[in-house]
Amino acid sequence: MTEKMKSALPGGLAFPLFGVYLEWLLFFADGAGNPSALVLFRLALAGAAFGAFLWLLSRWLPSKKAARWVTGIGWFLAGVLVIANHCCHVFFGTYFQLSFMLSMSTQVAGGFFRETMTTILHNLWFFPLGFLPMILTIVFRKKLLPEGRDGGFVSIGVFALLTFCAVLLCHTGADGRYYTYAYSAGDATPRFGLVNSLRLEGQYALFGQPVKKPAATVPTVPATSPTTVPRSPVESTAATEVPEATEPIVYGKNVTDIDFSSLSAGFEDMDAYFSSQEPTSQNAYTGLFAGKNLIFLTAEAFSTSVIDPVRTPTLYKLANNGFVFTNFYQPGWTQSTTGGEFANMTGIIPTWVNGTTAFQASISDAMPLAMGWTFRSLGYRARAYHNNDYTYYNRDQTHPNLGYDYKGYGNGLNLDHVNWVPCSDLDMMENSVDEYISDYLETKIPFHTYYITVSGHAYYSFLYNDMAILHQEETADLPYSTTVRAYLAAQIELENALAYLMDKLDQAGILEDTVIVLAADHYPYGMTQDCPEDYYAEMTGIDDDENKTTRYRNTLILWSGDMPEPVVVEKPCSSIDIVPTLYNLFGISYDSRLFSGRDILDDSVAPGDVSTAMGIVVFPAYGGYGQSWVTNAGIYEASEGVFKPFGGVTVSEDYVSQVDALVEDRWYYARLLIQQNYFAHVFPDWEKPDIG
Repeated sequence: MTEKMKSALPGGLAFPLFGVYLEWLLFFADGAGNPSALVLFRLALAGAAFGAFLWLLSRWLPSKKAARWVTGIGWFLAGVLVIANHCCHVFFGTYFQLSFMLSMSTQVAGGFFRETMTTILHNLWFFPLGFLPMILTIVFRKKLLPEGRDGGFVSIGVFALLTFCAVLLCHTGADGRYYTYAYSAGDATPRFGLVNSLRLEGQYALFGQPVKKPAATVPTVPATSPTTVPRSPVESTAATEVPEATEPIVYGKNVTDIDFSSLSAGFEDMDAYFSSQEPTSQNAYTGLFAGKNLIFLTAEAFSTSVIDPVRTPTLYKLANNGFVFTNFYQPGWTQSTTGGEFANMTGIIPTWVNGTTAFQASISDAMPLAMGWTFRSLGYRARAYHNNDYTYYNRDQTHPNLGYDYKGYGNGLNLDHVNWVPCSDLDMMENSVDEYISDYLETKIPFHTYYITVSGHAYYSFLYNDMAILHQEETADLPYSTTVRAYLAAQIELENALAYLMDKLDQAGILEDTVIVLAADHYPYGMTQDCPEDYYAEMTGIDDDENKTTRYRNTLILWSGDMPEPVVVEKPCSSIDIVPTLYNLFGISYDSRLFSGRDILDDSVAPGDVSTAMGIVVFPAYGGYGQSWVTNAGIYEASEGVFKPFGGVTVSEDYVSQVDALVEDRWYYARLLIQQNYFAHVFPDWEKPDIG
């Protein structure tokens, strides 16, 4: 070894170690993954390969000055990426692909400047750690980057070897789908590291994402055969329970006459999958709400703890006097509000599609089964409102594409208090309700109105959350920390908005002709951001972290003014089940095979049985583990690798593997459905109507 090669050795060792350091720093600072030896080795090799690449550049650049500039900038950019991903994980609980982060940066910084700055300020301690390799490279530049150019061919060999080993290790273990057809930054980063995730993002953007081999689906009954089920499919109170019949009633199927075999070529795998799904059965509640008006609210960061008979009497009334779902979940779809909205509004799992959210990717898709277009096809007027910047999350494109005449702040929705942050839900109601109620009273044309609220948005403080400040006195006596009280105070504005809405409907004489639905977009993860403790756990008593299904238990409100008594539904369900359930309740002809969710009120699949018609609460693969799920037979916690059956339910030995296969298929085909604009293939004659 020459003297020049010896002088280059410190950099040749330090740069790969810097890469390992950054990968492990992000992994352990976030606690985002399962710290197995395999994962740590993957991260180490990927980071070392990146460091070796920078060292390679330093040996082959023509001058010492250029080498020092390039490597310094390289470690600076690496630090920026690590810091940005850390802050992203702190705020959203997941990692986003670089392309999505860049596309949303302006909206986040502008629309939620306070939250952005608060996250940055709370994580300033992390900045010097992220920039440490850059700092060391600058300080010790003469030692790490000497004058000589020797060692260039050695650097190529080291880089090639580390890269080969890093890629090879990614193909080791049971995480292959997250590296290939199920790739997303949120799943790949805690399993393979940031370097590999960025590499895959670029690779799949250029050459396309791998496809999954067609799966063997669970055998099902042909779609045309009837199903015999008991008369009453859910537990209900005596006043609303359908009387027992002496003979079982044979219900039809929620299916249409799609002839998959006659469709155009190119979608054979998807056609085979959707045609093989067993449709759900109609039931005693089919058509119960036919012809009624529908108001649907996606409530920002809503949780069951908000509901109180004294503090929020309207929410309490709605939650306890309609359909009462005791096992409802709003999973953390890793896409913040836009993922929860998409699930609530479409009945389709909100996957990541080509580096962006399913909602964003659906803008150019045909979406004829969305609620807006579906109710318009029945003669309804469909409107949507949001009391924030109308372009946020590109709602000015996504919501009209679902069939809504959409108004937010800036394109038709006037607000009296535009400087409040967050804005007022009551303000939104006061400036929108008269529009569709007066139109209905004049024309008798039924309406479907959709709201996305914002008053419950983080951060929760009595210093800079205007909704919390507005209602501070109403939570002053609660035995909670300031953060919890501020959260509950902010949600009182949602209560006031609903009280105003109910009063207006009652004054117009149409309260009994209107169905109100409310579901959260996500649990209030703002109560866990940058906090010394888990304030959500303080409020709810749920100590489990994001890897456990219990974190995502929530309340679904489904209420109609003419329901004399509540109907209690104990079956596990989630946000993707809302749309199919509503279509059944409104007596709408629809094909249940084309949704990720299932009608909650269909109990034709007995607990312990496995069928493609069964409802499954599916969760993303949090924390580097597999996917958790809940069925009417029990709960599978992926972080524990344990299935916990409900009392009295017996399942077969292969029950978990069978349901795992169903979950993987539903997730995968939900992505393809949007990615490949599948509805345009299934409904080739459908043309988007003119909303105007």
